[in-house]
Amino acid sequence: MTVTAQILSPAPQAEICAALNQAVADTVVTTMMAQNFHWNVTGMSFGSLHALFQEIYEDHFAAQDDLAERIKALDGHADGVLADMIKASGVEEVRGRLAAEEMIAKLAAAQRTLAATLAEVASLADQHGDALTEDLAIARGQVHEKFAWLLSAHLK
Repeated sequence: MTVTAQILSPAPQAEICAALNQAVADTVVTTMMAQNFHWNVTGMSFGSLHALFQEIYEDHFAAQDDLAERIKALDGHADGVLADMIKASGVEEVRGRLAAEEMIAKLAAAQRTLAATLAEVASLADQHGDALTEDLAIARGQVHEKFAWLLSAHLK
């Protein structure tokens, strides 16, 4: 089966771009959460968690760009205002000092939120025949599910 790029009409295009902007917002907040935890983790699991948190924020930083570029490829506007992203995000910022276990639990929950957001993007893209956005959203969702699993394994 050959898949070709679908030219979207304005309404579905705007709907998909809004969903992608939501994914960017969730990713940005989660990126900063992982970097914050990378800076501040302590305890017996410092080395492994420090490295895992870095792997996560580096992955997410690149993902922000991939998602925003998809918005632009759809001729949408990628909202780059941090305050707007924080307000829009389904992931809450974390303040204060947390124990390593709390960091892991918060970041695992953020990963599950991101996976759910991206599943919604994929479903919406599928409804409108946008296979390229659907593929990007599925691939990113799988990354977030894996990170959620890796993090949650530390709590068992």
